[in-house]
Amino acid sequence: MERENIIENLEKELINVKNKNDLANLKATYLGKSGIVTNLSLKMKEIPNEEKREYGKFLNEIKELVTKKFDDLLKEIDKRELEEKLNREKIDITLPSRRKMKGSIHPMTRVVEELEDLFVSMGYDVVNGPEIDTDLNCFTKLNLPAGHPARDSQDTFYLDDDYLLRPHTSPAQVRTMEANEEKTPLRIVCPGKVYRRDDDATHSHQFMQFEGLVVGEDISLADLKGTLELFAKKLLGEKTNVRFRPSYFPFTEPSCEVDVTCFKCGGKGCSLCKQTGWIEVLGAGVVHPNVLKMSGYDPEKYTGFAFGPGIDRFAMFKYGITDIRQIYTNDIRFLEQFDRKDVE
Repeated sequence: MERENIIENLEKELINVKNKNDLANLKATYLGKSGIVTNLSLKMKEIPNEEKREYGKFLNEIKELVTKKFDDLLKEIDKRELEEKLNREKIDITLPSRRKMKGSIHPMTRVVEELEDLFVSMGYDVVNGPEIDTDLNCFTKLNLPAGHPARDSQDTFYLDDDYLLRPHTSPAQVRTMEANEEKTPLRIVCPGKVYRRDDDATHSHQFMQFEGLVVGEDISLADLKGTLELFAKKLLGEKTNVRFRPSYFPFTEPSCEVDVTCFKCGGKGCSLCKQTGWIEVLGAGVVHPNVLKMSGYDPEKYTGFAFGPGIDRFAMFKYGITDIRQIYTNDIRFLEQFDRKDVE
């Protein structure tokens, strides 16, 4: 089939093309695996050597012409379809635009960021650890050997005999101390999710902790007290008072529970604080020498303190949340209370 005949037949067939589907079918007829132009290319091996140059030139011209006609028609179809769509879909530009709702930062995220900013300004580093860790890191190296009764209060979910969902963020502290090969002083905070077998209005099987650790020379309980007083006042307000009560934790000695004046009544006494004027917010203490020793630090040279507030509890105090489970249900009616604003 000569060049002129191919182009002439193609132009006749292009007249009947109405849409992209018709165009695709016709294109396959000419340029497909069994198409007219493709078959001409396969005949190249039958052409004598002295004629192959001219035949190749002929093939290139045919391919270019056919391809160009298809491309030109495709542009025409696109333009026609766009015009038809615009004619069908009339847009009234005088109508007011739809208002888009802007989301807000989750209350837990707000508290975490506020705490991180505070402690970073005090020279602390933020570190993270895996949520699945070993029994060794979660308990044994924190002075909680197998069979220790204090494990019951931190009962969590075990994957097997060795691995479990961490019940606190302290394993991140163990990992950081062990990774510090030169055993230089540390100031770190470890925010993250932890897991325990709890589920009621004030306890959840999953919650957030923000644990702090300082290790160095001549670190004392006085340093811990000053740090936590600053922490409480910055987070809950300058009028917040802090109270330390003796307590027991296997990984600190001495240990204490830390209370703050009730955010609702200001320390006067109400139903929230059970008329005491105080609310417990965290546990803390001086790092036990056994914990330092198991992580490679010399307890004769170094001391330290640790503290572990529950971020959920602080979020509840700060924003007046009465049920911890609301934090994790992702109910839009609950979340939209936190500074959600309409924007154009």
